[in-house]
Amino acid sequence: MPILHVHILSGWSADRKSSLLESATQAVVDSLGAPLRSVRIMLHEIAPEHIIVGGQVGKQSVVYHVHLINGRTEDQKSALYQALNRAACESLGVSGDDVRVLMDDIPNTDMGMANGVSAKAAGR
Repeated sequence: MPILHVHILSGWSADRKSSLLESATQAVVDSLGAPLRSVRIMLHEIAPEHIIVGGQVGKQSVVYHVHLINGRTEDQKSALYQALNRAACESLGVSGDDVRVLMDDIPNTDMGMANGVSAKAAGR
């Protein structure tokens, strides 16, 4: 844990996508104090014809969907919002206005961990 899904428009170079993944990983580690080994990020590319923002088809957008075990403070979450926004802006060159972060707090009984045990059973 944490698990992030990052949705971006398709067409970015492999270098830019790797930069985004690395920057977003470091954002999670720095803002939440999460161990690096526990951070998982999946990148999802969306065809421009499959997105509409403010009535404009193909508009630039970066959306992070973050799943966390309950217990992070409002300050930690705010720091993560800012760090993820910065990661997208610096890695992809997008405007911060085009970045959104959705966060889900998951009870430790509702998160399966390594070897098929709940986060609670794993001591999280």
